[in-house]
Amino acid sequence: MRTGLYPGTFDPVTLGHIDIIRRAAVLVDRLVIGVAINRDKGPLFSLEERVAMIEAECAKLSEETGTEIVAHPFENLLIDCAKDVGAQIIVRGLRAVTDFEYEYQMVGMNRALDDSIETVFLMADLKHQAIASKLVKEIARLGGDISKFVTPAVNEAVKDRMA
Repeated sequence: MRTGLYPGTFDPVTLGHIDIIRRAAVLVDRLVIGVAINRDKGPLFSLEERVAMIEAECAKLSEETGTEIVAHPFENLLIDCAKDVGAQIIVRGLRAVTDFEYEYQMVGMNRALDDSIETVFLMADLKHQAIASKLVKEIARLGGDISKFVTPAVNEAVKDRMA
């Protein structure tokens, strides 16, 4: 069974994330969405809320693709999380050249820690390349419409949190 790990904070999960999840799901038999506990980023949603959002948004994708998709919270090194869930592949989404520069460094470090786990880059669809959770939260904080960037359920959750 080929297992992939797609890590992130997903605060909140966006249409860009879902696009990467959908495309990664056809590459593996099991896709683990690693929901990072990153206290330094000051998340809008708790870990439990982010995991619940991922599970809700991925249930339909799992049915559509026939791939098991599960959420897995983690706070350790990414490479250790990959080992914990039995992943042979780490999936990373790229939006722009600046993402690549950071990810390139991460791949080098991860390969130095364990060269048996490969990293696969997927480019976000053109219509999702500008979407970043940080920007979605900023738009919502300032009263803007984020419905183009997230699902209706996530849109409502963000609105409720900002109220």
